[in-house]
Amino acid sequence: MAYELTGKIKLLQEAKTFDSGFTKREMVVVVEDGKYPQEINLEFVQDKVALLDALQPGQEVTVSFDIRGREYNGRYFNNLQGWKVVTVGNESGSPS
Repeated sequence: MAYELTGKIKLLQEAKTFDSGFTKREMVVVVEDGKYPQEINLEFVQDKVALLDALQPGQEVTVSFDIRGREYNGRYFNNLQGWKVVTVGNESGSPS
């Protein structure tokens, strides 16, 4: 099941490549939620890392993502894994 959120980019991390060849990059999007804005961390992996290359902090974006969960040593972890980013006001996809 896919989810979507819209907010402003607060932070774009550098891409990390691990010894296994796995690559990921994270970004933080601030979503207005009443009087307490939420800072949501999303990760992009492998070929989806390139989706973040043209983005800058402060841009408003809509991110499509999946929720991924796993167990490790009796603890449970969730990740929000992005697979599409659209800058708000540029939904037509026309290049700038």
